[in-house]
Amino acid sequence: MSWLDEVPWGADGLIAAVAQDAASGRVLTVAWMNREALKQTAEKGEAVYWSRSRRRLWRKGEESGHVQKLRELRLDCDADAVLLKVEQAGGIACHTGRESCFYRKLEDASWVTTDPVLKDPAVIYKK
Repeated sequence: MSWLDEVPWGADGLIAAVAQDAASGRVLTVAWMNREALKQTAEKGEAVYWSRSRRRLWRKGEESGHVQKLRELRLDCDADAVLLKVEQAGGIACHTGRESCFYRKLEDASWVTTDPVLKDPAVIYKK
């Protein structure tokens, strides 16, 4: 049995993938992986996800250059999520130009933006 066969893929063929900064421990993003994305991530040493909106494999940083270099790959106790400990190129994981996708915090029943934009998305994506 392959290590990929030990992953209980959901009905949609996906598993949740949490990307965490290997140095700081900060959670950078949560995405989805199918079997091929997880296989390529392990083989290439860079995060590859399944984009539900694009309906295709998506190498993190393919447009922005903000790739995630894989340092460690883990499977949680229930085998329903994988953890990628990564080195985040450019220090930006979020498409909004922030370090983390988790840049809003609940305070007094309102979501408050706590993290600054490090780089304008218009410059990152040149659209």
